[in-house]
Amino acid sequence: MDISVLFPALASLTWQHILMILIGLTLIYLAIFKEYEPTLLLPIGFGTILVNIPLSSAINQIDGKTGEIIEGILSVFYEGGIATEMFPLLIFIAIGAMIDFTPLFNNPHLLLFGAAAQFGIFMTMFIATLFGFDLKEAASIGIIGAADGPTSIFVASRFAPHLLGPISVAAYSYMALVPIIQPPVIKLLTSKKERLIRMQYSSKKVSRKALIAFPIVVTIISGLIAPASLSLIGFLMFGNLIRECGVLNKLSQSAQNELASLVTILLGITIASTMTAERFVTFGTLTIIALGLLAFVFDTFGGVIFAKLLNLILPAKKKMNPMIGACGISAFPMSARVIHTMGLKEDPHNFLLMPAVSANVGGQIGSVVAGGLILTLVNLFA
Repeated sequence: MDISVLFPALASLTWQHILMILIGLTLIYLAIFKEYEPTLLLPIGFGTILVNIPLSSAINQIDGKTGEIIEGILSVFYEGGIATEMFPLLIFIAIGAMIDFTPLFNNPHLLLFGAAAQFGIFMTMFIATLFGFDLKEAASIGIIGAADGPTSIFVASRFAPHLLGPISVAAYSYMALVPIIQPPVIKLLTSKKERLIRMQYSSKKVSRKALIAFPIVVTIISGLIAPASLSLIGFLMFGNLIRECGVLNKLSQSAQNELASLVTILLGITIASTMTAERFVTFGTLTIIALGLLAFVFDTFGGVIFAKLLNLILPAKKKMNPMIGACGISAFPMSARVIHTMGLKEDPHNFLLMPAVSANVGGQIGSVVAGGLILTLVNLFA
């Protein structure tokens, strides 16, 4: 009997399918043995294997006899959770419940780095258009520079769902690789003297009323300025309000733990439904991954250079350690830990952790605001 009848999946297997299965295995290896973003890369890796076995029932297939579509569970999850933007927004509630804005209240000027370090998004957008991507595709690629997986997924699912797979993998992979990406860029841009600068950090008790008012005020102002960003910022701030209100401690813990864990699993394995061989094994995918790395480099560049420019006008006693600027990305708290460690290597008594955390928290807000701006501006010009 013909092998295509006995083993149709085996008969349909191509080198592209084999390559994607190997990519899935690589992501699983990185998640388990290297601990690179394991909560996302492991589900994405396993899902990639599921969808690249020919005729897999995990994704939609067309019945060869009737021509009808046989629904696969991952395709159902995609339509219900990502196409509707539900999964990324639920993750934003969980992230909001995890964030403590107290360090930023104590040093509000460090919020500026959360804006400066988004430079990579817009620079990468411009470069992506030079590679032939249209404006919506370029925006989806550029947002990798937000260093915020849910924001990248949210924007890509709206503007370029066909690129969701490589964009998601690039966003989460490079977040895990922040300790490798940022230090050489920072050292290239700064001198030994600059890296030795010690910073003052004020630590005061922030009132409960201020912490409660903050997410509400941010939501209203952001919504009035950029309504397209309201779901992104609103869900993040709603999660933070649950945390800070003081009367929903059980819900806050659930958002930080059960909700975050469950939706992360579903989000990761559902993203993999877009990582089929015919979509992923293209020159465009390699370009996207390269541009994603460039976005992180430009983010670091923007934050560090902004700090150096500030130092030109600041008095000697208030100089910024330029390394702090690199914490303006949203990779929290990885970037803050990287900068703190670099500071200790230069001077064992230079503790940069709290200023770094403050700038890193500012990056959380900055990345979401940048995502909202992208949604608003691209819709105007595309």
